[in-house]
Amino acid sequence: MAELRTDRLILRRWEDSDLEPWAAMNADPEVREHLGDPLTREQSDASVARFQAGFAQRGYGWWAVEVRATGEFIGFAGLDQVDDGLPFTGIEIGWRLARSAWGHGYATEAALAGLAFGFETLDLPEILAVTTATNLRSQAVMRRIGMTRDPADDFDDPTAPEGPLRPNVLYRIARSARI
Repeated sequence: MAELRTDRLILRRWEDSDLEPWAAMNADPEVREHLGDPLTREQSDASVARFQAGFAQRGYGWWAVEVRATGEFIGFAGLDQVDDGLPFTGIEIGWRLARSAWGHGYATEAALAGLAFGFETLDLPEILAVTTATNLRSQAVMRRIGMTRDPADDFDDPTAPEGPLRPNVLYRIARSARI
């Protein structure tokens, strides 16, 4: 599995020491605002097991993100296959950071590393990003990394309950846009 390094971050394999701060993030209602209900410790740990299985199967997925200067775990970023049941297919980029890591440019930095890996190593023709229509912070990151949105691609997530998590937006970036 590739480890990605940026000026300030390391995107790496998950470690046992990540489980506690990951669970704390997933129990934080503000972190989960655009994702659904907070997760139990068991659900959070199970998500890491799924991330590890994805890496074992494909060689990429959701990396744990740490700050190089301190070794602090701050969340995840990476690439994964679009969830089944959505009205499109492909590889999506994503990130989730602890509140203490918001506002430092870490999501943008990690996402740019993920895009580079997707285009240069995986030779993907296009990378997608999905979020709720109300998640303006993530949409701002999507625009900062060069992604664009066509409102005709917006959709209701069939896996989300009725309410604010159902309307979603889709952003895209083609490899040719980065060359």
